[in-house]
Order: sequence, then C-alpha cells, then structure tokens
Amino acid sequence: MLKEFKEFAMRGNVMDLAIGVVIGGAFGKIFTSLVNDIIMPPLGMILGKIDFSNLFLTLSGEKFDSLARAQEAGSVTLNIGSFINSVIDFLIVALAIFLLVRQLNKLEKKDKKPVESKTKKCPFCLTAIPKKAIRCPACTSKL
Repeated sequence: MLKEFKEFAMRGNVMDLAIGVVIGGAFGKIFTSLVNDIIMPPLGMILGKIDFSNLFLTLSGEKFDSLARAQEAGSVTLNIGSFINSVIDFLIVALAIFLLVRQLNKLEKKDKKPVESKTKKCPFCLTAIPKKAIRCPACTSKL
C-alpha cells in the first residue's frame, strides 16, 4: 500500500497540482493585498470616504466606532466590508486566470499547423481514396 501511494503521489499530475496549489496560495496573498491596499482605499474615497473594512452591522443593535471595538466588546457582527473585499478579490483572481488561460489557448492554436489530408473523395462514389490515385478502387472510375 505504501508503494502504491508513493507511485500515486509521484505522478506528474499530482505534482503539478501540488505546485499549482502552492503558487495559487502565493498569488492569492498578492491579490488580497492588491484589493485591500491598492484598490479599495481609492474606491472607498470615490464613494464618499467609505472604509470597506469597517463596514459592519451589529446584530445586537449597539453602535460602535469600528469593527475592532465591536469585536472586543463581544458583539456579534455582520462584516459586510470584509465580504465586499473578498468578492472583489475573487473577481480579480478570476479575471487574471481567465486572461492567462485565454493567452495559453491562443498560443496553443498558433502552434497547431493544419494537417494536409492524404486522401481525396472519388467524384463518382464519394469513397476516400489516396490523392495520387488515378482510378477509384471502389467504383473503378478513372479520375
């Protein structure tokens, strides 16, 4: 069983997946920082100086100055701003992956050259025959 597991774990696809997960985690941190530190502050400023990270509702009805103070007091909160940041983070990551896959697909299409057919169809019986044939083997017509 250990040998089988080792063979499974060392397959190319499993190793590629593991590498993808590690790199994806690193890119996730970069995109989270991009959203929280670069995109959201100007967006909040444009929308009337809203700080999305401090956008929350308390279920108890109490009023707090910040999310940190509400959590310190033990109040149950709905963290709407954090959710908005996560949605924007997801959309940016999804867009980046879409653009990457789209470019890879374009490159893959450029690499494929059209394959010339080695056969042609007999004009009389429509049987596939070699291109250099002068007589159809199916209907014996001269081509």
